[in-house]
Amino acid sequence: MWKISRNASTTKTNLLVQVAGGGHHGQGEAAPNVRYSETPELLQAQFATLQAQGLSEVVALAELDALLAAHPVAHALSFGLEAALVQWLASRAAQPVWQYLGVPAPAPAAPTAFSLPIMAPGEVADFLIAQNAARFDLLKIKVNATEGLDLLREVARALPGHPLLVDGNETWPDADGVLQFLELAHALPGLHLRLLEQPLPAACTDDYRYLRPRSAVPLLADESVTDTADFADITEQFHGVNVKLMKAGGFRRGVDLLRRTRAHGLLPMLGCMVETSVGIAAALQISALADVLDLDGFLIVRDEPFGLVAEAEGHLQLRA
Repeated sequence: MWKISRNASTTKTNLLVQVAGGGHHGQGEAAPNVRYSETPELLQAQFATLQAQGLSEVVALAELDALLAAHPVAHALSFGLEAALVQWLASRAAQPVWQYLGVPAPAPAAPTAFSLPIMAPGEVADFLIAQNAARFDLLKIKVNATEGLDLLREVARALPGHPLLVDGNETWPDADGVLQFLELAHALPGLHLRLLEQPLPAACTDDYRYLRPRSAVPLLADESVTDTADFADITEQFHGVNVKLMKAGGFRRGVDLLRRTRAHGLLPMLGCMVETSVGIAAALQISALADVLDLDGFLIVRDEPFGLVAEAEGHLQLRA
């Protein structure tokens, strides 16, 4: 079971889209997220509408942009469509996707964070051993406001000094609650808290402005940044941004967000939803633009069917 502060699930339905023609092909993945009111059924209905409006005739990014402007769809579907088309266009141009997009080449082996879902504290030690989680340079701990400290205590006990990223998924109601949590967490033996991601709801902008200068741990925006952002405002609330292509709605928006994040002196992070290696392989194409990668979504998929990404010693590699 995958559990975060706002929901839990044992299954996940994603959609795959393909482009083929002229001896070339591309594929993309759309991973709907309930946080953004996305469902598989919604994406399938939107895809059917696009097909009726001439999607199969689209052979250029400008044509896709025009179609989506006339018939807006969920960000996850928008990314899946763009990813498939970009792969097809890059193949026609005899270029890797990163080169076609005009970004630096990804590292041959890129380190990723690895996530722990919310679980009973007594299950933490066995989970860490079963997953061999110590091989990852950074562990991401999903927490809620009531059990977060207990989870961190058990992780620090099992892996003292291991760098941790705590992800609240908007669980705390106000900045004072976050500050109290950080104070108590600081006292836990062996805890190395490196980053804190989206502890408050995105709407709590005043609380974030209050929290940012008072937090001893850098704050990362996730739900506060989707496909667009007012970076002058985000800079007052956070120290970094977790960009996800599924919420950005496409490669080009994701690239722009990562570049603007760095340009504003913020830490650029590249994350993911629960995805197969189709989506993760796409994200790796632009991974050189990020300082922190959280691309473990395919590692929690049982019997992942595509095998486009390999993981060894906490590092990801694109397979040919």
